[in-house]
Amino acid sequence: MTTVGSGKHTYEMHEQWARLPQGWEMPAAAVAVDKQDRVFCFNRSPHHPVVIFDRDGNFLSSWGEGMFTFPHAITFDGGGHVWLVDRNVGQVMKFTPEGKLLLTIGKRGYMSDTGNTVVSSDGYQNVTHPGEPFNLPAGIAVAPSGDIFIADGYGNCRVHRFAPDGKLRFSWGQPGSGPGQFVLPHGVLIDRRGHVLVADRQNDRVQVFNQDGKFLSIWPTEFIGPAVFATDEDDTVYIAEHNGGYTSIVTRDGERLARWGGPVHRSAHGIAVDSQGDMYVVQPPERSEGGSRNRIVTKFVRR
Repeated sequence: MTTVGSGKHTYEMHEQWARLPQGWEMPAAAVAVDKQDRVFCFNRSPHHPVVIFDRDGNFLSSWGEGMFTFPHAITFDGGGHVWLVDRNVGQVMKFTPEGKLLLTIGKRGYMSDTGNTVVSSDGYQNVTHPGEPFNLPAGIAVAPSGDIFIADGYGNCRVHRFAPDGKLRFSWGQPGSGPGQFVLPHGVLIDRRGHVLVADRQNDRVQVFNQDGKFLSIWPTEFIGPAVFATDEDDTVYIAEHNGGYTSIVTRDGERLARWGGPVHRSAHGIAVDSQGDMYVVQPPERSEGGSRNRIVTKFVRR
């Protein structure tokens, strides 16, 4: 069994923890864990895009067939609702854990004026100016207030804040590498202080804001394409580094505690933590050469 990490953040890696029904495939895009430690995997499969396991890997249920075009991100709010980002159609949706649709934000197929007109993972290269929601949205977080923060990154350069009913409050961000500027804002997280952490992926950094969009800081730690975050009860932050294939564990102020991985896991795209401190990371398996088409959900069991 492969062991990774260091000190109190040492883990055993289990690639085959999830037991799918016979004949199923699960090309993973994102992962989240609810308060019951159920693991929700959001997948680019037309037949079972949302697959649910218990923390031991036993299959529980699935839903969402025919509802999504390009699954990209998943999270839970404080009420236990599931939020999903369907990137290529520009929509963010709120569901019950059983799959009942409650709210949709964004007009299906709409791409705002940002300079980018191509539905592509490289759309961020075409962004010349900020636009309204959405142009290929990437990530989502929900504050305790119920407000929704969406990283609109692949074809835009903004973070949008919405009210709980889905009405836009305001947006912030410009293209570039200065404070408050973004090149592919990919993931977003609200920490326990209420700060908004933004994974500024193609700038290889994490920026910190208050919930009014005021710039606070840039973390001192270097990353290689930080993509998404998770956090635990101690406010420790877990980061999947997409472009480098690393998993990093840092304090809430960005000081690194542990790191592992490398090119074999390039395209790391999702991360979640359960109540026992075990992690679930969306990444290519060890036996592959990396890439988004063969990502799985790997479990890291804390020692």
